[in-house]
Amino acid sequence: MGNKTILVIEDDEINLKLVKALFKFSEYNIVEAGDAEAGIQLARECRPELILMDVQLPGMDGMQATRIIKEDPALKDITVVALSSHAMVGDEEKAKEAGCDGYMTKPIDTRNFITTVAQYL
Repeated sequence: MGNKTILVIEDDEINLKLVKALFKFSEYNIVEAGDAEAGIQLARECRPELILMDVQLPGMDGMQATRIIKEDPALKDITVVALSSHAMVGDEEKAKEAGCDGYMTKPIDTRNFITTVAQYL
């Protein structure tokens, strides 16, 4: 059994660097996309076990991308976790309605991030 693959769809370079640094010494293979369209394409190509989906992306937002992923028979079983810096009342419910399997807020809790992600795998 190989290492699990996590697709990180994140447009903010600082957040992406942080996530990659946190995963650096983990057992996970990380692939990345800077926008929703590229992320959906990568999901089709590499079939990750988990997608960490930024909610606010340029062009298509993360919720629309999640809907597309969950409507695709080949991708619908991939776990999608929303990452949002705009933790407003009701945002988690909106993410779940879009098809997200989980919801995490930014700034990322670096002490518990890997453990939290592992719970979704």
